[in-house]
Amino acid sequence: MSVEKAALRPGYGISRVIKGGWQLAGDHGPVERQAAIADMEAFVDAGITAFDCADIYTGVEEMIGAFISDLRKRRGADVADRVQVHTKLVPDLERLENLSDTEVEAIVDRSLQRLGIERLHLVQFYWWDTSIGGPVRAMEVLKRCQEKGKIAHLGVTNWDVVETAPFLDGGIDLVSTQVQYSLLDRRPENTLVPWSAENNISLLCYGTLAGGFLTDGWLGQPDPGFAFENRSLVKYRLIIDECGPWSSFQALLRLLKEIGDRHGVSLSSVATRWVLQQPQVAAAIVGARYARHLPKTLEVFRFRLDEQDLARISDWLDAAPGPSGEVFALERDRTGRHGRIMKYNLNTRPNDAVLGASNG
Repeated sequence: MSVEKAALRPGYGISRVIKGGWQLAGDHGPVERQAAIADMEAFVDAGITAFDCADIYTGVEEMIGAFISDLRKRRGADVADRVQVHTKLVPDLERLENLSDTEVEAIVDRSLQRLGIERLHLVQFYWWDTSIGGPVRAMEVLKRCQEKGKIAHLGVTNWDVVETAPFLDGGIDLVSTQVQYSLLDRRPENTLVPWSAENNISLLCYGTLAGGFLTDGWLGQPDPGFAFENRSLVKYRLIIDECGPWSSFQALLRLLKEIGDRHGVSLSSVATRWVLQQPQVAAAIVGARYARHLPKTLEVFRFRLDEQDLARISDWLDAAPGPSGEVFALERDRTGRHGRIMKYNLNTRPNDAVLGASNG
């Protein structure tokens, strides 16, 4: 078994599973910081070399930076340089109106400082409301950072075609778009997937396991409602609700379990494999915190879903189509039940970025 690779551009290939960092940000349960840093090495040695993080994931860029620094000291630059860091740049909603070019570059510099690297492999840009301020101008700042050697590649996140197209029109080479895509949320299929194919943009997919709901642990469990302390679980429980009653979700888990048993893998591996076999998908982002999760994560490369598997899954999807509309539209509606749980101001003031301040 070997880890599959995908080329985002000539000369830049990544593992088709990306190690996610969102769950290390502390808002999703306690994190054993030193254990998480130490365990990153096992993922790299296994061939999962791409790591996803963000300027707004509290402490995660610093954790990855500490790992890279330690790896470089112990095993040399050749090994440390295998690590590919995909971060995000997400200015606060309250700052969009007046965000300056200098402040945008300061956020880039802060990420470089936190990570302790000379160049960010991929910066994925997001602007909470494109009707406010100058998102295209901000992206032009990132393009200049790219020309200076601070950034290798540019992408976007949580947008559909309407929001993304102006950047291509402005001459930006976007290699990827990171979006939520799973058996429970197929909104990217509506317009984004075919448009991305036409424009050589790859999908990097998060939420493939719905925050852990698409795992064996939830099989046969009663409906928990929506009373979770973990905001991630609330987010994905709302997505499940868009697909129908809890009983329908349990039917999906049973189906995935049956397919997984047939292939000798877990139901979560079936859910991830389904996403990886969709058009234009380069990689799935899996939030495995520790090395003990690595064997199950690697299962996805041991098999492929065949026509029989895909047909059975399609039958469930036809009966439970899930959320409709554009990518991330429900989450951007700050008055709706999906949007009300979002946090829109997790960055520091960008002027403080060069000081290495933590996200608030």
